[in-house]
Amino acid sequence: MHESLYIGVMGHGHGHGVSPDRATSASARYVGRLWIAFGIGAVFMAVEFGVGLATSSLALLSDAAHMLTDVLGLGMALAAVVVARRAGTGPNRTFGLYRAEVLAALANAVLLFGVAGYVVSEAVGRFSDPPSVPGLPVLLAAVLGLGANVVAFFLLREGAKESITLRGAHLEVLADLIGSIGVLISGLLTLTLGWRHADPVVGVAIGLFVLPRTFQLARRSLRILFQHAPERIDVGEMQHALGCLPGVAEAHDLHVWTLTSGMEVASAHLTTIRDADPAEVLRSAQRLLSERYRIEHATLQVEPGESASRCGEMSW
Repeated sequence: MHESLYIGVMGHGHGHGVSPDRATSASARYVGRLWIAFGIGAVFMAVEFGVGLATSSLALLSDAAHMLTDVLGLGMALAAVVVARRAGTGPNRTFGLYRAEVLAALANAVLLFGVAGYVVSEAVGRFSDPPSVPGLPVLLAAVLGLGANVVAFFLLREGAKESITLRGAHLEVLADLIGSIGVLISGLLTLTLGWRHADPVVGVAIGLFVLPRTFQLARRSLRILFQHAPERIDVGEMQHALGCLPGVAEAHDLHVWTLTSGMEVASAHLTTIRDADPAEVLRSAQRLLSERYRIEHATLQVEPGESASRCGEMSW
């Protein structure tokens, strides 16, 4: 950060209008629901794997594999949230370990890619000689799995709107929910019509349903890790709005990024006109960022016009 010519509150300003319940990541506010979803997933994953292996049902095994990624993904999300909350910040860790939550979401996406690819590949190989799969055990296991996924889906739905970590977990649960419905259909077709191709067809359908959604999850995670501006914010419009504040001649060196879901930060230099009150400029900019853009932490450097040229010294 470039050095300001003002001191104290007139130099660097930090917007800290964060209420106690918001002074944490979005993921941390839903950690209880994550634990419940994790427990439900672990129990029914074991049931589906057992029945799937006993019946050689690819559809059921693929659904169990997706549930395994649920359990692993929820476990990574829980670990990331707990580590981020307990680690806090320090002299050499000024932003804490909140990025661990984003890494968990990205790892979740990698797991989903792997499982979906394996299921599609295995299903294609089975089309030429589909095995005989007993319909009733598959049907019963699918009903149990469907019930578990419905509960987990509603537990995580609200948090998925705020947190990329919960969005990843919610996506996996949604994929499992669709998968359980597919396995249910597969079991019904096998039981009533004896159609042996129902199982691999459902396996392919589950894999193809998951892949595009997994791509979106990975894309969002990488945007945060590469420190891109949040998609909801038009940085050019924000810079214009800051530049139009009373007493501001120009806003430049603006940076906006996401630390983790629910934690967005910004920094900017505000060049003032002659006789402008730096403290009032600072308060106006903080209020604008908080009220219009929902950014509660902003580092703002207020500088007179004659010092603004010094910012051009940095080439990056």
